[in-house]
Amino acid sequence: MRAPLSTLPVELENVSVVAGRVTILDRISLVIAPGPPTVLIGPNGSGKTTLLRVAMGLTAPTDGRIAWAGNPASPPLRRAIVFQRPTMLRRSVAGNLRYALAHACVPRPQWPGRIAELLALVGLTGLEERPARKLSGGEQQRLALARALARDPELLLLDEPTASLDPAATKAIEDVIRAVAARGLKVVMATHDLGEARRLAGEIVLLHRGRVIETGSAEIFFAAPRTSEARRFIAGELLV
Repeated sequence: MRAPLSTLPVELENVSVVAGRVTILDRISLVIAPGPPTVLIGPNGSGKTTLLRVAMGLTAPTDGRIAWAGNPASPPLRRAIVFQRPTMLRRSVAGNLRYALAHACVPRPQWPGRIAELLALVGLTGLEERPARKLSGGEQQRLALARALARDPELLLLDEPTASLDPAATKAIEDVIRAVAARGLKVVMATHDLGEARRLAGEIVLLHRGRVIETGSAEIFFAAPRTSEARRFIAGELLV
């Protein structure tokens, strides 16, 4: 069962995050609404990970306002995040999912069916009793996705989920993202791979030096970028 509360849209208004003398996010205004995947792109250090953490509620803005479905104090019941290097519990694959289901308050009698459903979704059926830390990097990332999906979120935030994976493992992750997006789950993903952004994005957000440089539909962004920074980034030039 889905939690009764909603988390979308996520509205950021003039959000800044400052650590010491370093401005990580600089007056960002952005609306994350239901729809196809939103992909965050930009050079390293542009603020992609911090923006995901703010959208999740893990990092509080230094200045500005954020609200989830109009609520500035929304509990994270309908959202989940997967980091670039997820930590595997010292348990089996199924044990990792049982832990996630327990924390999502899913009734215990539903666990076997949910575990089977989640493993089928991420392509790990048959590996229930495999120690999670013995999985390959790509398999661990898919298990991390299954754990996040165990809470039946409305918003899934992904921080470079295919970084350092080979093409086959990358395709497996992208297939999961397409499958959950087709079910109506809102995905917001950071990536450094423009090819991946072209394959998955419905909307693009280009970040540079903590600011939103350009945002819009992926089709328009790649066909007719409006800013010089976007044109240079698409062409493979360095943004410094």
